[in-house]
Order: sequence, then structure tokens, then C-alpha cells
Amino acid sequence: MKIPASYPMALLAALVALTPVYVLIVLASDASSVFDTHNLQILGNTLSLMGLTVLGSILIGVPLAFISAYVHLPFKKLWLVVFAAPLAIPSYIGAFTLYAAFGPGGEINTLTGIETPSMYGLTGAAIVMTLYTFPFVMMTTRSSLLSLDASMVNAARTLGMSMTQSIFKVILPRVVNGIAAGSLLVALYTLSDFGTPAMMRLDTFTRVIYVEYNAFALGRAAMLSLQLMVIVGFLLLVESQIKTAPERHGRPLILFPSKLQLSAMFVTFAPVLLLAIGLPLAIFSLWLARDGFSSFDFSIAWNSTYASSIAAIVAVIVAIPVAHAALSGKAGRIMERVTYFGFGIPGIVMGTALVYGGLQLPFLYQTLGLLIIAYMLRFLPLAVGSVRTSTEHLDPSLVKSARVLGASPREVFTRITLPLTMRGIIAGAALVFLEAMRELEATLLLGPTGFETLSTYLWRVYEAGYFGRAAIPGLLLVVISACGLAIMMSGEKRNQFEH
Repeated sequence: MKIPASYPMALLAALVALTPVYVLIVLASDASSVFDTHNLQILGNTLSLMGLTVLGSILIGVPLAFISAYVHLPFKKLWLVVFAAPLAIPSYIGAFTLYAAFGPGGEINTLTGIETPSMYGLTGAAIVMTLYTFPFVMMTTRSSLLSLDASMVNAARTLGMSMTQSIFKVILPRVVNGIAAGSLLVALYTLSDFGTPAMMRLDTFTRVIYVEYNAFALGRAAMLSLQLMVIVGFLLLVESQIKTAPERHGRPLILFPSKLQLSAMFVTFAPVLLLAIGLPLAIFSLWLARDGFSSFDFSIAWNSTYASSIAAIVAVIVAIPVAHAALSGKAGRIMERVTYFGFGIPGIVMGTALVYGGLQLPFLYQTLGLLIIAYMLRFLPLAVGSVRTSTEHLDPSLVKSARVLGASPREVFTRITLPLTMRGIIAGAALVFLEAMRELEATLLLGPTGFETLSTYLWRVYEAGYFGRAAIPGLLLVVISACGLAIMMSGEKRNQFEH
């Protein structure tokens, strides 16, 4: 049996993706006290934050999914973009601005004289995480709602059910999987986030791992990393078992609310959107007006662009054989799934593992090359998924015809496959680029000495208390993240059109 040409490269990528896990196991073997009192407190804080965030995201995301799917709104597409917009802002930016705005001496207190509660600890972290993760629940639930046929609700109404009863007894039971899928994404995001708990001074796994790393306790950092990965691995297993296959499409349900009902919806959800989107933009704009452009070194933006561009190029070069291997057979699909493991590893965990790897290979330690490897391992699945999707839509008869006419496999790839899948390759590279620009944890641990990016500069000014200097990098990251959201939403619309 002939082995596909893409298999060796795909196998190598899969083995590299598993390397951080092996490194952490080796490091953790030197650590003691796996479950001491402090560990249990960290576990309790992490699970509490995850639970509160999931609950908050459901309470906000599910009603917004109903509104965006079923309610007849003026400028409906615009509202969908607004509801999803918090995804365009990294949660650590939200944490930074909410921490700076609230509390005694905060920006709101300074400008208005009104003293507001401080934002820190479990409550502050849960509020921030909820504000920036509820769109996950909204989008997956909305997708499930749009697959339902309005005739079911009409039949229930005919049998005497009120609209509220129809929602709870007919609609919600049929979209539970969509809600669960979004909730698991929220849980995974919460577990992997470092910036929000760190800025809110909450000891979760990610924050304590960073503290232990800075204290040169690599063994304990690795042990905590493995504990976090066990939780992440369990959630990934649960996620893989959730089936969200849509039902047969029928006539969509459309509700026409009164002006009073529309006003009530706006009053209910306006504070959420103002806190998630309006407040960060307002705070950064205030700081920009106060401090101007002179305090920012734009070479930092170039550093981010340069490192992220290289990571994007490397990721798509590796993604092409992995994606083609996944379409060639079962072995290829297994290798593809292994590369996805890197995306499930929190950035702080990946950074801890690669720091040790760099110490064993001095020519890599504290180099840009090691940071690029971290970006590639973290975000390779984004490129693989995009390339694979575009390759799946390629007409196989074109490849067969070229082979019949005498073209070699290399000629077929360079003259047919590559040009026709270029859109997916570019989209994958763009997503890797944008995520690398936003990455904070791995960059903090692996960036070369003196090499600042937009995200790490934002972290440094937070630590130093020079909040005004965060305006330009903060606004740049928001714009960059908005571009990423636009790419994802355009890809979703294209897929809907093609299917």
C-alpha cells in the first residue's frame, strides 16, 4: 500500500504537537505535594470562575440567540454583528479597562465623582469573562434555533400553549446541544485565560503557573499545568461527544414584538453591550486624548506584525500536508486530531513547556524562533481547518483529469490544487496572524529579552500602573481582533451559502 506523500509531514507535526505534554511530565516528576491546601484553593477558584462564567454566558447568550434568530428587528444583520462584537475584544483588554474604570480613584470616579464598586477578585473576573464569552453560547444556540421548523411552535400554540410555554417545552429541549456546545467553548476559554484572572488578582491555575515560573519553580509550574490540562482534556472529551446535527430546515419562526417589547429588550441588554464594547473604547479614547501618541513606540507594533507574519507563514506551510493527510484516510485524520491538541493547551502551559525545551537547546532559548514555534503549535488548527475546508470543496475530477493527462502529483498540486485552495490558505494564515497578535501568555514567557509586542506592552503598563500608555496598543488590538471576527463571520456566511 502506497503511503500518501503528505503523511510524513503530518506525522511530524503531530509528534511536535505532543512534545509539550512530554516535557511537562518530565518537569512535574520533580515536584512535590500534588494536592496541598493551596492547590485545592486554586482548583476551587478556577472551577468557581468557570462555573459562574458559563452560567452568566447562558443567561445572556440564550436570550440574545432567540432575539437574533426569531425576532423581527430593524437592521437585523447589524444587530447580529453588535451582539457578536465582544468576541473582537480580548478579555484581558476588558479586564484592564474595567479595573481602571471602576472603584475609588477609577476613571468613572474621577470624571463624575460617583464612587463605584471595585472590579477585582472572583466577582470581577466572572463579570469580565461573561462579557467576552457569551457570544459563544449565542452563536451555537442561534445556529440550532435556525434549524428548527416554525410548524412545531405553531402546532403547540394551536394546542393551547402560550408563547412562553412553547419556548420552554418545545424549543429549548431541541436546542440543548447547541447551548451545551457553546457552554463548553466558554468553559475552555475561561480555563485557558491568563490575563483576566491575573489583572483581577484571582489565583487560578493560569495566574499561579505564571507566578511559579517567575519564581523559577518550573517543576511546580509544570505540575499545576498538568492538573489544568487534565481538566481541559476532560472538557475536550465531553465536547467531542456533543452532536449538534441540525434538523430538517423548514419555515423559520418570526416574531413581531411591539415597540414596548423592543424597548424592554434594549434596556435589558444595553448595559451588557456598553460594558463589553463601549467602556473599553471610551477608556482608551480618554487615555489617548489625555496622553497623545508620543508615549508609544511604534516599533512595538512592528514587532507584533513581524512575529505574527512569520508564524502565519510557518503555520500554513505545516497545515497544507496535515489537511491533505486528513482527507486521505483514517491515519491522516488521527494525525490531524493530534495537532488540535495544541489548540487545547492554554498559552501559559505551552509557554512553560517550551521554556524548559529552550533550556535544553540553548540555541533556541529566548529567541524569536522559539516564540514562533509556540504560535505555530497553538494556532496550527486554525490554519488546518481553513485549508481542509477549502480542499474538501475542490472538485476531485479536476485532479483525476490532470493525472490522466500525465501530470505528476507535484504538478497537480502546484497547478491545480494550490491555486484553487488559495482562498482557504490565505484565510487560515490571516486567522493565525490575528490570534498571534493577541497572544499574551506564551509571548510573556517566550519572547526574546527586550522584544515587546502589543499584548506584552499592555501587560507591562498595567503592572507599572501607567494606564494612559495602554491607549494605542489597546485600540490597535481591538481593531486587529475586529478584523479576525470579520474573517470568521464572512467564512460562516460563505459556508452557509455553499451548503
